[in-house]
Amino acid sequence: MFDTPADTPPVLVALSLVSTALAGVAFAASPTPPPRAAPLAGTVDAVAAADTAGVETREVAAEALRLTPNEVAVRSDAGTAHAQFAYGLVVPVREDTRLWAVLHGTPPDDRFADPSALRSAADDATAREHRWRDDPARLTVRRVTWRGVDVTLVGA
Repeated sequence: MFDTPADTPPVLVALSLVSTALAGVAFAASPTPPPRAAPLAGTVDAVAAADTAGVETREVAAEALRLTPNEVAVRSDAGTAHAQFAYGLVVPVREDTRLWAVLHGTPPDDRFADPSALRSAADDATAREHRWRDDPARLTVRRVTWRGVDVTLVGA
């Protein structure tokens, strides 16, 4: 009367396998969240709002990134996210420019004849068309103060 039916252990094993398979399908089917732009914007704001010149870097967890003077956007297969800069306008910097060298630590007086040339290059970089950059590894933010010119350079 209290004996276990002979087919109970194989049924329990089968139910365990089926539930494990269903759990795997459920986890595989769950959507990947879109990348987050807010942490990148927070890094930019922290450097831009500082009282002194400084630099910060942050890893980018997205397939593409676009910087404009007032926002950062990131995208992946899961979607696109945007975040506005709270502090104000920044200077989006492209590779292979004099500003790129300054962004990565070259003193501005090594790349520019005078502060007005730095200001002019920053104004040109701010006014140009801003494109998506594929596979960015890290975002770099540097606030540069040079004889009355104060700019926040951002590049990835």
